[in-house]
Amino acid sequence: MKTAPKFKKASDIKVGVVGYGGAFSMGRLHLNSMKEAGMTPYAVAEPDKSRLAVAAEEFPGIETYASITEMLKKSAVNLVVLITPHNTHAPLALQCLRAGRHVISEKPLALTTKECDAMIAAAKKAGVMLSTYHNRHWDGCVLSALETLRSGAIGELVRVEARMGGWGKPGDWWRSSRSISGGILYDWGVHLLEYTLQLVDSEIVEVSGFAKNGFWAKQTKWKSDTNEDEAQAIVRYKSGVWSSLRMSSIDSSPKPGFLEITGTKGTILAEGDMKLIVKSESGTTTTQVKCPPNQWDKYYANISAHLAKGEPLIITPEWSRRPIHIIDLAIQSAKKGRSLTAKYK
Repeated sequence: MKTAPKFKKASDIKVGVVGYGGAFSMGRLHLNSMKEAGMTPYAVAEPDKSRLAVAAEEFPGIETYASITEMLKKSAVNLVVLITPHNTHAPLALQCLRAGRHVISEKPLALTTKECDAMIAAAKKAGVMLSTYHNRHWDGCVLSALETLRSGAIGELVRVEARMGGWGKPGDWWRSSRSISGGILYDWGVHLLEYTLQLVDSEIVEVSGFAKNGFWAKQTKWKSDTNEDEAQAIVRYKSGVWSSLRMSSIDSSPKPGFLEITGTKGTILAEGDMKLIVKSESGTTTTQVKCPPNQWDKYYANISAHLAKGEPLIITPEWSRRPIHIIDLAIQSAKKGRSLTAKYK
C-alpha cells in the first residue's frame, strides 16, 4: 500500500490506543514506542475505569474514553492502535477505517481471509494506512537466519519447520478460547509463520491442516470452546520449498528449537541463539552463532516515516494477510480432510 504523506512531521500523528489492559502492559509499550518514533500519544479507549486511571497516570494529559465509538466521535486522533482480543480486530478496524483513521492492529490482523480482505478494501477506499504490529519481523534470530540462508551456508533451501509447545492444560484467559483467539495456531503461531514467510520467498500454493481436539477441553474454563490440543499446517510453495507449523499442548517430547531451516548442505536451528550445522564429505561442522539484539523499534520508525515522509510501508496489510490465509486454510483443511489451494486477490 502506498499512502501519500498525510502529516508535515511525525509529531502531527496523534495516536489513540484501544485497550489498556494489565496483561504485558501492552498499551504503555505501544504508546512509549510510538513516542520514541516521534508520534504523539493522544488518547486511550478502555471500558475498565481502573485501567483508564492507570493510563492517565502514566501519560499525564492524555484523553481517556470508555469506548472506541466515543473516541472516534470526540477525539482528533488520526492513528488508532488496536490492542484487543483477536476476534475484535476486524470489526474494530473496519469501524476506524470507515471513520477515516489510519489503523494498526496487534497481530493477528484478523481471524479469516475474508476479514483481512474486507479490511484491506476498506483501507484502500478510505485512502488510509492499515498495518499489523509484526515487531518480531526484526527479531535477532530471524535476521541472523536470513543472513545465513542468503550467504549460501546451508545450500539450497528445502524446508522450514516452526514449532512451539509442550504438555500442559491451557490457562483460563481468553487466548485459550477458540472463538475469541481463533485457535492454538493464532498466537505465537502467527509470529512463527511470519518468520517462515521471510525465509521462503515464494507464493503459497496449497495448505494441509491437521488438528486434535478434546483432550483438555473438559478440564478447562472454556469446555468445548477450548483451543485445539494440537494443530499443524503444512504449506507447499511455488518454488518447491515446503514449510510446517505445529503448536501443541500435548507434546510430551518437544524437539529442540522453535525454527529449523534445512538446506541441501546444512541446517539452521534457532533456540535462543542459533546453531549452524553444515555437512561435507569431511564430516559435520557445528557452529554456535549469537543472535544480534532484537530491533523492534524499526516497526514504529517505519510507520512514522511512512505517514510523515511517504517512505514505503514494510508491514503492509497484504503481507499480514499471508499468515492468516495459511491458518485459515489449515483450519478448513483439518475439517475437510484434504489440502486446499491458496487464493490471492
